[in-house]
Formats: sequence, structure tokens, C-alpha cells
Amino acid sequence: MSPDYANIADDFFINVNLNTEMALPSSRETILGFFERVQKQYPSMRNFYTRENGDFVLEEDKDRSMHRWLCIESRRICSGCVNPASPEDALEQHELVLKLIPYMLSVSPLDCEALDFMVGFDFSYRGNHDELIAEVLGGGALGGAFREIPQAQVLNFEPSITIALDESCRRQARILVETRTSAYQVRRGDFNEEPISIYFTVRQYGSLPPESSYEQILAELRHDSDQILDDIVTERILRPLAQAISAR
Repeated sequence: MSPDYANIADDFFINVNLNTEMALPSSRETILGFFERVQKQYPSMRNFYTRENGDFVLEEDKDRSMHRWLCIESRRICSGCVNPASPEDALEQHELVLKLIPYMLSVSPLDCEALDFMVGFDFSYRGNHDELIAEVLGGGALGGAFREIPQAQVLNFEPSITIALDESCRRQARILVETRTSAYQVRRGDFNEEPISIYFTVRQYGSLPPESSYEQILAELRHDSDQILDDIVTERILRPLAQAISAR
């Protein structure tokens, strides 16, 4: 994985999400014991709270540029690291979480509905996000045809594509663009400085193969992600978007 993402995007983050087939435990002893074990490794993760929907969250102070967070939902475990000093800093956290969950949360390899390795990027931009994305990524007959309509303004352009990485289609890669411009802002010509987000996810569906561990599958997902990020996403999406924003 390229180490210079901090020089391309305003923020970047590396997350791991595990979706389970069965409901996760929610008792005080289990949840607190698990979070305390993670906190032992990362003492600055001291902010613990429960959301209104029942999710449990442990995180570092968000006013720091680099911060870690961990969330347990009813059937999903999410581990995230924002602006890590290196990708390995984030991977160490995710590997620890995946190593602990079989023993502390009773999540066996059989219980995996899907395991995600996601790398995301935020680009701050004050303007029509959808128009910019259409210009940078909207090449081709369809995108060009609509932009040729007199006085047309792009209101929604959030490309997404998912590809299978194996014959069984159990391993997939997805690129998703999220914009935050509303029709109200376009009508008034008054835009807030908000982030355009690019999410790149490699996902493994289904129970893990026999004798496999979550950490082993994560290493495979990271390997696949690195290849596509370096060969395609960085050069054809991230850099062109960063250059288009800096040119305005």
C-alpha cells in the first residue's frame, strides 16, 4: 500500500468490518472485558459509550488528526483508524481485534457473513461535488451526452462498480464515490466545504475455509487491495481528483 495517501487526500482511513450470521453478545462483562483488552494495547482509546440504537463504541479523542475507533453492533464488528502514520499502524489494530473475537466474543470462522477491508479517502471541496466527479470520472458516451444538454447542471453523480476477484464470486472489490452536494446548494450557487469520499473495499463472503483464521483472510484481502489501489485507484481516480481540486 502506497504510504503517500496523506499527500493526496485531506484524510484517509483504513477500516475492517466483520458481519456475522449470528447476533453478537451484549452482556456488560463480555463487552467491557473485550474493550478493556483492546485498551490495554491502545491506552488512549478511553472514550467508551453506548449509542441510542445499542451499539457499543470505544475510541480515541476525535480532535486528533490520527485516531482509532472500535464499534460492536448487533451483528457487526467495526475497527477503524483515521490518518494512521503508516498502514501497518492500522493493520496491527485490526489484526488484534480479529485475533481476540473468537475467544472473547465467541465469533467462530463459521459465523462470518462477510469480512471487509476498506481504504477510504476524503477530499475537501467547496463547489458542486457531482459536477466535479462527472468531469473527472464521467468519461464515456453516456456521461458526455448528458453534459452536452444546454444549461444542464449535474445534481447526482456517484459512480460505483463491483467486480468479482475469483470464479466463485465470494471475493469482490468495490469502488464507491460519495458526494455531499444538494440541489438546494446548486440552485443557490452557495456551497459548503465538505468532503468528497472515495471508498475502496475488498470483501470476502461466507464462512472461512477450514483451518483458516480471520487474520489470514485479512492478509489476503489487504494483498488484493494493495494491488488494485496501486495499479488503478490511485493513478486513475485519486490523483486526477486531487489535481482537479487544486486547479480550481
